[in-house]
Amino acid sequence: MAQIKIFGNREQLDPLKERLSHVIHSVMMDVLGLPETKKFHRYFPMDAEDFIFPPDRSAAYTIIEISMFEGRTAETKRELIVQLFKQMNEELELSVNDVEITIFETPRSQWGIRGLPGDELELNYNVQV
Repeated sequence: MAQIKIFGNREQLDPLKERLSHVIHSVMMDVLGLPETKKFHRYFPMDAEDFIFPPDRSAAYTIIEISMFEGRTAETKRELIVQLFKQMNEELELSVNDVEITIFETPRSQWGIRGLPGDELELNYNVQV
């Protein structure tokens, strides 16, 4: 399970939503083994006055927060970050200087999904990668 929040400047983010979701989910499937149907993305396009960031970033500055079940190795999480930077740069021409990624891991027991605690769910993919 993974829930993804994407924050950015409205004028820059809105035109990229569909392509950015495709890139992010492709990497999530390739690196984490998530099924194609497990795509949970939420966009937070912000007006310039509500999105303050350092002057060494451009208007394309984008923050990606990934909340997911704990259990992946440090190597897997590192590869996830590396591939997100790589694919967003290659496919969307987003500078690596304009992207920040944070991973938040939570025990499955602290998720509530489809009426059950997450640790009682039967998953069709492996979290221990």
